[in-house]
Amino acid sequence: MSLPSAKQPVCFVATADRNRSRPFYQDVLGLRLMGEDDHAATFDIGNRTPLRLTDQPGHVATGQVVLGWHVGDITAAVRALKAKGARFLTYPGFTHDADTIWSSPGGGARVAWFTDPDGNVLSLTQAG
Repeated sequence: MSLPSAKQPVCFVATADRNRSRPFYQDVLGLRLMGEDDHAATFDIGNRTPLRLTDQPGHVATGQVVLGWHVGDITAAVRALKAKGARFLTYPGFTHDADTIWSSPGGGARVAWFTDPDGNVLSLTQAG
């Protein structure tokens, strides 16, 4: 069986403390809360695609990117998120600009990475 390409995906991000993480997704990222139950808070991450911020006691982030967005103006997006308290990452061996944005060799894309309250890595990408 294969899934029809027209079916909408559901994204999941684990959190050790939903009460601590919910305001980050709602207030810092500006995602609309669609609903909440005993297991997760569900947000619209764009085009009514749901993101379930799911309780996982003892969750420890892996350091890998778990979710990202394409943006039209990465500099403006990074600055807006920093103004709301988002913490951006830099990686050794990568050359980041003053806004913590890395440009891929050849100008293919510009990328910035940041973390949620659990340390889950999120990203912004602007196509080159």
